Amino acid sequence: MSTYHQPVLLKESISGLDIRQGGTYVDVTYGGGGHARVILERLQGGRLIAFDQDADALANRIDDERLVLIHHNFKYLKNFLQYHQALPVDGILADLGVSSHQFDEVDRGFSIRSQETLDMRMNRNQQLSAREVLNEYDEEQMTALFRNYGELPQARAISRALVQKREQQKLTTFGQVQEATQHLAQRGKENKFYARLMQALRIEINGELEALKAFLQQSALVLRPGGRLVVISYHSLEDRLVKNFIRAGNFKGEIEEDFYGNPSVPFEAVNRKPIMPSDA
Repeated sequence: MSTYHQPVLLKESISGLDIRQGGTYVDVTYGGGGHARVILERLQGGRLIAFDQDADALANRIDDERLVLIHHNFKYLKNFLQYHQALPVDGILADLGVSSHQFDEVDRGFSIRSQETLDMRMNRNQQLSAREVLNEYDEEQMTALFRNYGELPQARAISRALVQKREQQKLTTFGQVQEATQHLAQRGKENKFYARLMQALRIEINGELEALKAFLQQSALVLRPGGRLVVISYHSLEDRLVKNFIRAGNFKGEIEEDFYGNPSVPFEAVNRKPIMPSDA
């Protein structure tokens, strides 16, 4: 199990949860169970409700009667917690993005190292995959996603190059994407360029930012007063949404006031700056 996914910031994130021995906790990104296992070790009694939409994660289920593992996207957080009579909860952990397992499994098509068929679906039961985006989206749609989700200044040129390439052959592998766009990658920074391109596709295919927004809004409703929300984010798009919501209770980051002029915010930041991982 340790080879499925090695959790980043494990010690720091578990510490941030401030676990109460008999509490109820939620791990919305179960994956290989790395965080979940440590949470269960810290509990005496209590409950852990875990979510993962990737069927591969279900094979890592920890044999513990205190664990409920839900095979669904975490955007349905509140509904499932109500169903399992688990409200309110004492802490929620989210480790966003792609697991090392998803990168390493070549048939999933997440990695720039893979020459397998592009897929990039976290939930393989859904219809939309990388192949549909690359071959069916028009130039305007692709430009918008590369600009908004990849923050790529060459978004228009990338889209045009891909459209021209698919007129010759259907785009099914990363190698074809690379061949079409390599002239647009800055020399010496090719990996960063393609990582952003693939990130943009992945976010679009899995609806990641909309799911994150739904999750954050629900987390404010399901946590008990004094409960903890811990989020591990990997890029600026996720980071901005999380920081703004914790700071202001909305995604613009603008603090709103109630009728009496008091700040209307659901959270109080425990740490003022993000905690960064060590080299280890």
